Order: sequence, then structure tokens, then C-alpha cells
Amino acid sequence: MKSHIQPAHRNPTKFRMPTSENLVPIVFDFEVDGQRFKDGVIWNPSDPDSEVIVFAKRTVKDLKLPPASVTHIAQSIQTQLAEFRSYEGQDMHVGEKIVPIKLDLRVNHTLIRDQFLWDLNNMESDPEEFARSFCADMGIEDPEVGVTAAN
Repeated sequence: MKSHIQPAHRNPTKFRMPTSENLVPIVFDFEVDGQRFKDGVIWNPSDPDSEVIVFAKRTVKDLKLPPASVTHIAQSIQTQLAEFRSYEGQDMHVGEKIVPIKLDLRVNHTLIRDQFLWDLNNMESDPEEFARSFCADMGIEDPEVGVTAAN
């Protein structure tokens, strides 16, 4: 059986800016007034910068975080987006980075458990497309499940 795995020394892939289908993971981990906030979101880098402050204020209000958290959340998003954007157009020499993925989801009264290997450096892989296909194969029509499986 032939392997379809590309060698790590193949031509470099150009870093590409995300689109609405290619979102940026943003991680929050800070402490304000003795209250720790650790969370993550997926951000559309095409959103206007003004949305960062709106999101930060809404998050602080919804989660009843200390008011100073607005600055931490906004700066965290802006810093991570700037770092992500700094890679645009650079050559990326990628090899394999295969990780095990384990799904453990409850959909209504059905428990779904599965595991598989995923190559994080395969730029052709699309988690959202995989989730849509997985849900179709399993006969799952709940739109929230696809989002959960992709993330």
C-alpha cells in the first residue's frame, strides 16, 4: 500500500490570510482583580477593528467580569491578530504534525464517540468541511453539532 503523505522537504507553502471560512483562534488567559479569565474564541480577521472593543465590552458585561477586563480582552485580540497577520506571504516549510483527535459529543439522546488522526500542517484539510461530512455520514442534522465537531 502506497503512502499519500508528502515529504517534509516539498516546496514551501505560502502563508495565506484567513477568509470568513479560515478563522483565527484567539486565546485569553489573564487575571484582573483576583478573577482569572481563561477562554478561547474563533475570530474573523476580516471584521472591522471596531468590533474588537464591542466584543470585549459585551463579553465583560455578559460574564460579569471586572471592567478592567475590557482592555485585556481587546489587547489580546489585537495582539494575536497582528501576530497572525505578520506571517502573510512568508514561506512556511511544513512537515507532518499528526495529532490524535477524540470526539465525545452528546446530540440530543445520542452519544457520539470517535477518534482519528489529523495532520495539523496539511493546508488542504478543512475542519469545517470534515465536520459537515461527518455529520452527514452520521445523519446528524443539528447545525450546532457541526460547529462543535470542527472546533
